[in-house]
Amino acid sequence: MSDYIVSARKYRPATFDAVVGQSALTTTLKNAIKAGKLAHAYLFCGPRGVGKTTSARIFAKTINCLSPGQDGEACDKCESCMAFNEGRSLNIHELDAASNNSVDDIRTLIEQVQIPPQAGRYKVFIIDEVHMLSAAAFNAFLKTLEEPPAHAIFILATTEKHKILPTILSRCQIYDFNRMEVEDIVGHLKCVAEREGYACEDEALNVIAQKADGGMRDALSIFDQIASYTQGNITYSKVIENLNILDYDYYFNITDSLLKCDVTQVMLTLNDILCRGFEANHFMGGLSSHFRNLLVSRDAQTLPLLEVAQSVQQRYQEQAMRCSTKFIYRALKLCNNCDINYRTARNKRLLVEITLIEVAQLMSENADDSASGGRSPIRRLLPIFAPVATPAATTPHHPTATVRQTPTIPLPRTTVTTPKTTVGVAVQANPAPQSALSRRLNTISISTPPKGQTAASGTHIATATAANASTTSLGTTLAEPFNEDELRYYWLRFVNELPPEQSAEAGRLQMLKPQIMDNFVVEVSVDNERVAKHLGTIKENLTGFLREALHNSLLTIKFKVNENVETHNYRSPREILQDMCKANKAVALLVEKLKLQLA
Repeated sequence: MSDYIVSARKYRPATFDAVVGQSALTTTLKNAIKAGKLAHAYLFCGPRGVGKTTSARIFAKTINCLSPGQDGEACDKCESCMAFNEGRSLNIHELDAASNNSVDDIRTLIEQVQIPPQAGRYKVFIIDEVHMLSAAAFNAFLKTLEEPPAHAIFILATTEKHKILPTILSRCQIYDFNRMEVEDIVGHLKCVAEREGYACEDEALNVIAQKADGGMRDALSIFDQIASYTQGNITYSKVIENLNILDYDYYFNITDSLLKCDVTQVMLTLNDILCRGFEANHFMGGLSSHFRNLLVSRDAQTLPLLEVAQSVQQRYQEQAMRCSTKFIYRALKLCNNCDINYRTARNKRLLVEITLIEVAQLMSENADDSASGGRSPIRRLLPIFAPVATPAATTPHHPTATVRQTPTIPLPRTTVTTPKTTVGVAVQANPAPQSALSRRLNTISISTPPKGQTAASGTHIATATAANASTTSLGTTLAEPFNEDELRYYWLRFVNELPPEQSAEAGRLQMLKPQIMDNFVVEVSVDNERVAKHLGTIKENLTGFLREALHNSLLTIKFKVNENVETHNYRSPREILQDMCKANKAVALLVEKLKLQLA
């Protein structure tokens, strides 16, 4: 147990070629060594864990090598290289500026600079976290950094270059280290896994690389943690379980539900995520990244920007083809606004739920903006939840039918056979135990109310009369009852499924309020005969859709002109101008003098 060394130290690069993801910088350093063009001060800056200190040590080792190779690498065989590998080299000095940041520490360093190297050609001073030096220490270091002895080379390393004085920056050659790509980290982790004899999945290593956020040291630390947890069998499921990361499946499933406007399933998925202990803003950030990945998956040129495993990349491509670019753009904007407003929101869960509903409603917007006459796209609100009907109260005169619970779940259609002499189905006073299907068939009753008496208006339940039930003497008729909530739900469903070229009809139908009358007649009040005639073009399709959706072939639609609505004659702009000129002579004079004309 005492001999164990973490992977970040055990597999620390010893040559320039072994440095991962910084090929441009390492090539520049090797060429400078081969050409003998060494500066007296270098500044290595960049994020944590990208190889700044490691590159500084390799550079110090290589410039002191007694027989360097032609490629600019150290030989690892001479006395200087062996002393460095064993940690006993006197030519390399490391100073942690985080804990040695005073003027006295810098003065001690300056005194050491004056002593020439005992073996080798250069004395290298590596100052890590140099931005932690005090202003007085920086000023004390300026003169030595500008004109050091010929044998002294300074390598400064920092993660926060903006905190360093400009006078220090002007005296150094600056090398900016980049964040490591996910592919580079995954490739290095595969090599470490092979050397350690671990079995690993590509998706698991991708998750580790993304969690590391471009730092190789962080990636190796997470890798060691997962290897201990899984005992060398690193799988995707174990990684997301140990790191408490949301699975890709959550985002794929919730996007599928949003595309179907299935808000119920979206709410259930969100609740499952919150119950697992994830914060809502963490989920929204992941959903934003998911939409971003869908966007880059739509184009082969941007596909390399997708930093996921190959199998997950195929899933992104498949789902991206089902999403329009306009939907992804607007979904990204909504998620970004939610992220901005999350901190200030009092009810954070409600904010997230409203955002998800708005994303689902994007599917209701017209895909063709030209139908709106050049203005903003036509927006129609899709039904969010299916109406839940309540059982109607029965009256002593005639039984009423039981209402369906959820119209979105397909139920077995009920057929009512109407013999020549039979009008309705008798209801037993004390029914025997039956199956669920038998009970449903028996609850559908078609009865004939007495003369002059209609169904109870408070229940809003459509009931069939003998005249409707006897439309066919030997055939069967679908006659399931329905209420106004169900009618309104499927009415809006039909409106939102109309094509863009029928946007005018859709707008009129959406504003109307259908009412259930006797004999399954749906009466709709319109303003004038022109509107009734205009809507008559789709009356047949609307009737067929509602009959199939409500399982009632007796349903009919009647457009009724509302006589109480005041009619307004349309006047053209030219007529309005003529009336103004007649009413006010000054307006007529102004038009005559300025020779005004209507465009």
